[in-house]
Amino acid sequence: QVQLVESGGGLVQPGRSLRLSCAASGFTFSSYSMTWYRQAPGRERELVASISSGGGSTGYADSVKGRFTISRDNAKNTLYLQMNNLKPEDTAVYYCRRPGLTIYWGQGTQVTVSS
Repeated sequence: QVQLVESGGGLVQPGRSLRLSCAASGFTFSSYSMTWYRQAPGRERELVASISSGGGSTGYADSVKGRFTISRDNAKNTLYLQMNNLKPEDTAVYYCRRPGLTIYWGQGTQVTVSS
């Protein structure tokens, strides 16, 4: 069955970096575009970044453009989100998502940015 498992979250000070990973299994990873979403307390889940199946096309929310980089390694069936210059407003649970006729979500990983 399809599984998406995020990792790499944690508590970090403002201005520091984190790299999230999403390990995918149960489907042909290289055939699907992938996305990262996040959900802060009391707020709706929002799209953070997306990447095409081959990795050649990416897109970002305005709030993270220039600070976050989405990438993928199709040989390792893994999606990444490099987050630099983190801000307190980046605090959220981060999810990877596989689109398609059936949408799949990971369980999420908590990112807390605080001094």
